[in-house]
Amino acid sequence: MAITRTTTTTRHDRLATFLRVSIVLQTAALFFQAVTAGMLLSSSLGGVLHDVGSRVMYGASMLYVLAAVLAWRPGGRSPRPILYSSGFLVLASVQVVLGIAHVPSVHVPLGILMFGLSLLALGRTVAPHLPRRSTDARA
Repeated sequence: MAITRTTTTTRHDRLATFLRVSIVLQTAALFFQAVTAGMLLSSSLGGVLHDVGSRVMYGASMLYVLAAVLAWRPGGRSPRPILYSSGFLVLASVQVVLGIAHVPSVHVPLGILMFGLSLLALGRTVAPHLPRRSTDARA
């Protein structure tokens, strides 16, 4: 039974959407972590929320790896998103270890770096769908 082009395109679109959603979730979880890190200084609830958020962020990083692998397999696309997502998972693992060990001098800057990298990954995923501006200087 042959798969039609429409079915393949629809599956590819769904997987690309899944990849975008996983990056959005990861970025939102990292932002939540930044907010709750600030709450740690002023509230006991901040510690609980930061702990719960760390688990969500780690799960979002694993989901990003899964989405990248699934988006790559069917269409023969570049494996680069798999490398990015795997890198995030490694950083998330280091972040969890540093948080448990209470090493804020590395934990905080690494969290900021991860949020910035996640924003870049999100922009890279969303940007191809935005209209491009002309770079012609004569216009």
